[in-house]
Amino acid sequence: MAGLFGLGGRKKRDDSGRVVSITREARDGILSFCKMKHPNEGILVLKGRARRGDVAVDGLVIPPFSETGPTFAGFPHSFLPLDMSYVGIVHSHPSGSARPSLTDLNNFFGLISLIVKAPYGEGDIYAWNSGGDRIRLVVADG
Repeated sequence: MAGLFGLGGRKKRDDSGRVVSITREARDGILSFCKMKHPNEGILVLKGRARRGDVAVDGLVIPPFSETGPTFAGFPHSFLPLDMSYVGIVHSHPSGSARPSLTDLNNFFGLISLIVKAPYGEGDIYAWNSGGDRIRLVVADG
């Protein structure tokens, strides 16, 4: 019965060689935003480009009508202006965990999700795919 709905035969995607790169400016903007929103979660839309599975992040957008609290962050996607450069979202976890929750995975937007754990230092940003698997994250010089 699982095959009827496309759940049974789907193979897990191999993201072992996949890379997410982020500019220093975007990384620093994310960290500043998360610190500013603490103790609530913060949420931003990631702009960039994707090529052959790799994603390059070079910009950020504050989503319109976003709502945040100590354990949630979200926004109505229908209010985002149409822009083909959106590649995902980033949000913070003030609790200190960088793992995506089931809610995070069920509300996945774009190609990647970045999660920033408190205390929001340079090494506190993690990249994930829609299946909850970690993807390598590097800081680009550009």
